[in-house]
Amino acid sequence: MSGLADLGAALWSLMTPTMLMHVAWSMLLGILVGALPGLTATMGVALMTTLTYSMDTTAAVLVLICMYMGAIYGGSRSAILLNIPGTPASAATSLDGYPLARAGKAGQAMGIATAGSVLGTLVGILILVLIAPPLAELALKFGSYEMFWLALFGVLISGQLTVDSPPIKGYIAGILGLMVAMIGSEGLHAFVRFSPTQQMNGGIQLIPAMVGVFGLAEIMTAMWNRQGKLAATRDKSDRVMPSLPDLWRYRVTVLRSGVIGTLVGVIPGVGEDIGAWSSYAAAKRISKEPEKYGHGSTEGLTAAETGNSAVVPGSLIPALTLAVPGSASAAVLIAALFIHGIRPGPMIMIEQPQFISLMGAMLILATVAMGIYGLSMTRLFVQVLRVPYAYLMPLVFTLCVIGPYALSQRMFDVYVMVAFGLLGFVLRLMKYPMAPLVLGIILGTMLDTNLRRSLTLSDGDLTPFFTRPISAFLVAVIVIAILSNFGFLRRRVAALKSRLSRNGNA
Repeated sequence: MSGLADLGAALWSLMTPTMLMHVAWSMLLGILVGALPGLTATMGVALMTTLTYSMDTTAAVLVLICMYMGAIYGGSRSAILLNIPGTPASAATSLDGYPLARAGKAGQAMGIATAGSVLGTLVGILILVLIAPPLAELALKFGSYEMFWLALFGVLISGQLTVDSPPIKGYIAGILGLMVAMIGSEGLHAFVRFSPTQQMNGGIQLIPAMVGVFGLAEIMTAMWNRQGKLAATRDKSDRVMPSLPDLWRYRVTVLRSGVIGTLVGVIPGVGEDIGAWSSYAAAKRISKEPEKYGHGSTEGLTAAETGNSAVVPGSLIPALTLAVPGSASAAVLIAALFIHGIRPGPMIMIEQPQFISLMGAMLILATVAMGIYGLSMTRLFVQVLRVPYAYLMPLVFTLCVIGPYALSQRMFDVYVMVAFGLLGFVLRLMKYPMAPLVLGIILGTMLDTNLRRSLTLSDGDLTPFFTRPISAFLVAVIVIAILSNFGFLRRRVAALKSRLSRNGNA
């Protein structure tokens, strides 16, 4: 219960006019970013990171959290009204949200989406505060051997789960990110590797690379795709505020989707879209009215929005305790925390033991603001969706250039941003995921340093990588994850389960 007491104290410390003002403007900006198709939560956090250099650490992290949550939630606006998800996390929302909007119930759909997002986030925050401290204490037992496997697992599972199938493109993107991380001075002896110019001796900076693949590449992708038609047909009986009987009716759906979303968020590299789809699929499988799914089911809409919002606090659990991001947006957030002097990872409970509670309090404030905006400013969000790309994208491109330049005041980082933007655009056209690429850049240094440190400790012996208990467990998980991609193994497992089921019934 000490975690809840610390959460209350942290929440009280944030109740100042300055912090509440930061919550108000950053949450509104985050929702607008998420509502606009082509702008994602990851890009919003990356751009906002470059604008928070001069801010106090607590205020900067609070702004980034609000941007992250607001953008994930804001994607439901365009998913419901345009049938184009503002972010990938809202793809499942459009299945039932858009049919409701076409039936003249856009307000009801947005009200239910808001309630689901608020409740799902609260479930995730509760799990975050209760699970993160003991997980961080467990992570203190990790040595360099375990950290190597953990980094490899993060890149592997990200590449595997961010593409439909097969995962080879995800693996390639992850390996590409690891190769980028090898550029420049290595961490143990400062030996310069793969650096054709002196400006690359310090390595490829994360922020220009992220702004490129998530910012510039998304601008080009959005200009490439068509803009949707607004379906803002509204019936006179429509209302935004959901009724208490409706909320009570879907209490089990909210709780189940909140837990599923949080657990999905804990898995490195999976992200909000998988959380939404997993919750949606689970709700449909158990529902008494599965035939309504995809045709305007309020239960399906609730499950999707609850699931993707619960991923946000869930993704922060490995991000804070292991420095392994649970989603692409969390990966950018980790980079931002490092920039602001906070070191996520096993040592966070020793260096900054109150930070996890402080993060939980920030999430609560952001959730309250999200609920207020979502239920009171529906008409504004509808008008925002009418902004043409011709006016919007030049503004975003300007931010993409200013952000990397402000990091070090050198044009080289702008060139890096443009190069990664072009690379990201080409990879997107070829259906390669971006999350493994970024995770590879982030985790590459961790993987490389711990591999060589472990080999130094063992005098070149590979045995400890497989015989230490936690290392052996991580190796088993990685092997199972790889083998699960082979179709014949999945069929054998399914046949075995079927045989066991028949024997049990007999």
